Amino acid sequence: MEDKKPIIQLNDLGKQFQTANGIVTALDHINLEIMRGEIFGIIGLSGAGKSTLVRCINYLEVPTSGTVVFEGVSLAGKNESVIRKARQSMGMIFQQFNLLAQRNVLQNVCFPLELAKVPKKEAKKRAEELLELVGLADRMKAYPAQLSGGQKQRVAIARAMATNPKVLLCDEATSALDPNTTKQILELLKKINKEMGVTIIVITHEMAVIDAICDRVAIIDNSQIAEVGKVADIFSNPSTPTGRRLILGDGAKQVALREDRLLRIIFDGRESSEPVISNLVLSCKVPVNIMYAATKDVGGKAMGQMMIQIPEDETDANRVIHYLKMKNIAFEEVK
Repeated sequence: MEDKKPIIQLNDLGKQFQTANGIVTALDHINLEIMRGEIFGIIGLSGAGKSTLVRCINYLEVPTSGTVVFEGVSLAGKNESVIRKARQSMGMIFQQFNLLAQRNVLQNVCFPLELAKVPKKEAKKRAEELLELVGLADRMKAYPAQLSGGQKQRVAIARAMATNPKVLLCDEATSALDPNTTKQILELLKKINKEMGVTIIVITHEMAVIDAICDRVAIIDNSQIAEVGKVADIFSNPSTPTGRRLILGDGAKQVALREDRLLRIIFDGRESSEPVISNLVLSCKVPVNIMYAATKDVGGKAMGQMMIQIPEDETDANRVIHYLKMKNIAFEEVK
């Protein structure tokens, strides 16, 4: 990504809402750069500000402060025609699909082209090409009620791509789908990114979605960016409590509270076939207790972390620590 330029820059972005109970801050001093052609994830717990952030990016919500810069042009203070043109370059898909029930699949995909005043024949040809891309060429005449959830989301993706957007915003796009269908939709998004060069921004509360397709990720917490970086780096070594909670879950907190002597082993790219713990036990001739593990295979590499309890005996414990250092296995002692 180093040689690529940002397609979207968020500079000191803020958003507040006036409610019956006073002013609520949804976004607070957000600073992000999203590079052209990458798949960028934004993850956070419910209520963290994720959906407000994505709606500010395409100006469905006008920021209270700060700027959104799209392709080098700030959208702040621009007239409606400029905003509309930028928005047409940002397709959007949602958790609940938002298809028009009275229109068939082909007509749903044609809808944004009608709004853009594209000639009917040209719009139909474009829609047919997109339905071929998403694997629904045989369902053009079907209506939304006749489709599965995964098929509806494929139609929604085709519709979002109709105006040739440079950015695709995905707001919890797989949350309503089963795991197998989610995998298929994520593969489709990867295909669109790779073959068409579309920048994709994924808003989600599921770390598995980030792991599956994103290049970089920002963690949002309490309306602010907690940390941002490459997915592999954040996954293997989250630097904030929010990051650790999202990645490790509540188990990490429970382990950290124990008084036993614990080591956190960081898997940051070793071969996933290497039996690290088994080799440690066999070499050191001492038992260790795995207290918590959150690891996964990423392209044959082990990513994540594990907490182990080591012996109370100082000699045995030092033997384990020496082994880890000798094998260049990243770790830290948990106090």
